Amino acid sequence: MALVPSESTGGSVSSVPPDVARRAFMATFDDQRYPIRPSATRMECLRCGSPLDRPGDYCLVCHTANCDTVVLDVDDDRATLTFLDEEAVLGETTITTRPEEAGEARVIERRNFAGRIADELRRKRPETVFAAGDREIIRAVRAETRYEFYRVAGDDPVAAVLDRRGERALEVVETAPKEKLGGRHTTLIGGRTGRRAISTVAEHPHVKKIVPGPIDAGGNGSQSGLRAKVTRADGNGNVRLLLRDGSSVQENRIVTTAMDRETGERVRDDLNDALAAADLQ
Repeated sequence: MALVPSESTGGSVSSVPPDVARRAFMATFDDQRYPIRPSATRMECLRCGSPLDRPGDYCLVCHTANCDTVVLDVDDDRATLTFLDEEAVLGETTITTRPEEAGEARVIERRNFAGRIADELRRKRPETVFAAGDREIIRAVRAETRYEFYRVAGDDPVAAVLDRRGERALEVVETAPKEKLGGRHTTLIGGRTGRRAISTVAEHPHVKKIVPGPIDAGGNGSQSGLRAKVTRADGNGNVRLLLRDGSSVQENRIVTTAMDRETGERVRDDLNDALAAADLQ
């Protein structure tokens, strides 16, 4: 039996038939080509001039980041990472995989794919990651790293991110998450799970305040446990967090730093992704 890392524990191992483990491992390689292929040539650190193995790598000599943003575009069988320093494109890397159809081999292949994308992000240590494409993989990568993740739409995510550079940046809220909760109503439905949903939303850097609403106990019952969803942004960029637990429903107002509906929708997408990653949707 082969030993592979367990998804639930991160560091423990579990027994997997050797043929399944080998097939899932080999699935992260693209035929005869090594799957990580930088498109740009070797470069030097922008600060100290030390050579870097790949464009945009974090410099271990002077401890300086050489790219501030990574644009991640994920398909089922490949992920393209583009490295930006302000508006300059430093390079691009493609990581490929051969997706398994189902079963434990697919679980391992998906986990390996996400892990190798996360490893490439750690080489860069960017301030921000903009991600498009396969939500399952993006959530797994986000769970493995500690960078700010934002969804980006469009057929050309790099162009979309560069277009955003000309827009006024959203204010980042430095207030501690627990201090963002306010208003007359302090009771939250769902107990500990409801508080976790509120905390997940409060951790977003563009959320200024969460105002819990009254609890409506007249809805239809559900046995699925607490579910959380962020609704469409209003004209001022603010959104609402809908919590549903059995027959109880609570609508909570979320004040964001977005300045209009369009930027509010971006925050909404980020919040729903975070809730999904926390298994709250």
